Amino acid sequence: MIFAMGKKLVISEELYEKLEAAARRRGLSSVEQLLEKWQASEVELYRRREAVRRIDAVREKLRETYGEMPDSTPLIREDRER
Repeated sequence: MIFAMGKKLVISEELYEKLEAAARRRGLSSVEQLLEKWQASEVELYRRREAVRRIDAVREKLRETYGEMPDSTPLIREDRER
């Protein structure tokens, strides 16, 4: 059973043991720490996805404004070879 600020979550003993083992494998001392780390990683994943979404929006706006821009990789290689 997991308690959270006046609330409780009932899970099987088997699942709790798996969560404890996962916590230990990650060097954590409790299931609570594992869940906190999981939540933090979910928040970070959301932030990264949001950043990518904003980058894609800027790229789309640039494409709409200036058209398709050629890949600059060959030009950069040419500059390096000089």
